[in-house]
Amino acid sequence: MSLAGLIPTDISINAAIAICAIAFVSAPARGFSGFGSALIFMPLASSMAAPRLVAALLLIIDFVAAAPLVPNAWKHADRKATAVMVSGALVGVPIGTYFLSRLEPVTTRWIISVFVFALLMLLLSGWRYRGKNYPAISIGIGGLSGFCSGLAQTGGPPIVGYWLGRPIAPALARANILLFFAASDFFSAVSYGLTGLINTDAIRFSLLVGPVYGIGIAFGAALFGRACETLFRAICYVLIAAAVIIGLPVLDGVLR
Repeated sequence: MSLAGLIPTDISINAAIAICAIAFVSAPARGFSGFGSALIFMPLASSMAAPRLVAALLLIIDFVAAAPLVPNAWKHADRKATAVMVSGALVGVPIGTYFLSRLEPVTTRWIISVFVFALLMLLLSGWRYRGKNYPAISIGIGGLSGFCSGLAQTGGPPIVGYWLGRPIAPALARANILLFFAASDFFSAVSYGLTGLINTDAIRFSLLVGPVYGIGIAFGAALFGRACETLFRAICYVLIAAAVIIGLPVLDGVLR
């Protein structure tokens, strides 16, 4: 099959190239910190292709590209605490998927933009959960993250705000985050499959975008523990803010 054959018929070659570029730019955030790529990828890519296709595409390429990080995360994570949070995602993911499969594309894009902006504000606020580790709170945060993941694959900030607020080492927090999203991605894959969001177009397109995304994740993972975390996060925040602005539907007539 030619490269052109991997691109859905309703997406131009220029748009496909742009989506590949977006994937490459967004992926290092995922490899470095365990989350963040969706906050850049979804607003921008959804302005060039249907949000349902973009969400399914990101799920497929992220699930495959992040798989090599899971064994190490399994080894170092607090599996019991992560499992409690995962139980919330088991409920939240199907609810988010339902809305993604039912809403009009423009409505979904507005929701994604508002969601990502709110999540960016959460990250910039420096919020961290400092309270006790109650199972109900863990389940609730897992459910919220699962809903955001099911709707737009943007479930990172609530989980990050929780785990980074716990009195644990950064490496353990990162392992917990990676392990949580491995489970959340599995739930999303099942949910997307049952609702028809994962289709031949998404699978074929992932063969083109996936390798580019995988290179970006590997680059970000290699930076973990070496690069200046403060600078890296600042760059990611700027990229997320730019993605929200550029991806706004109201700017379609100006930018696209």
